[in-house]
Amino acid sequence: MPDLVVTPRVTIPGDELAFAFSRSGGAGGQNVNKVSSKVELRWTTATSAALGEDERAWLLERLASRLTGDGTLIVTSTLTRDQLKNRDDATRKLALIVRTALDRPKPRKPTKVSRGAKRRRVADKRHHGEIKRNRSGRDE
Repeated sequence: MPDLVVTPRVTIPGDELAFAFSRSGGAGGQNVNKVSSKVELRWTTATSAALGEDERAWLLERLASRLTGDGTLIVTSTLTRDQLKNRDDATRKLALIVRTALDRPKPRKPTKVSRGAKRRRVADKRHHGEIKRNRSGRDE
């Protein structure tokens, strides 16, 4: 299996990817009983050489709900009746999952309300107060 390029910085070595094949359910007639077209792709993130320590910790945290107890990510594909196409689909899914999990949110820059906006807000409050005061009909 060739190496899987996830991002320009992360490439999963092909020998870390383990494929398993089994019979797929669903439509296909008699073919379903004969051909193992379902693909199960396993990748152990906890021991992968493709990741640095900070990336590994980040991935283990972000993918915690999808990982097994030993830190293995399992991706399955039953998209087509063809094993090779399902194999390609599973590798694409793995790359997408890892790529999106590695994305770190951009830090928020705190902003300040402009002086003009503060002035407009206070002026609107004053204007609204004037309207209410004029409603009562009393003289001041």
